Amino acid sequence: MSFSSSRRRDRREQRAPQGISARELAALGMSTLAYIKVVRVDGEEAFAIHAADGTPMALADNRDIALAAILQHEMVPAQVH
Repeated sequence: MSFSSSRRRDRREQRAPQGISARELAALGMSTLAYIKVVRVDGEEAFAIHAADGTPMALADNRDIALAAILQHEMVPAQVH
């Protein structure tokens, strides 16, 4: 197999499934993923819980409480750097 035919095959495999738009594909899992971000509120450190699309959902006093809240609501914590 040549390099160019391999690249064409790779591109075909990366396309969205038929009948679903790229936007719909990107939204899959949106309601189940959440991440924790360290923020400052009134000069103090807090832990913000955000939906996968960046929408703020809650604040917690520490990371353990934020993680517990995500899990309690049957969401999956996502690692971000």
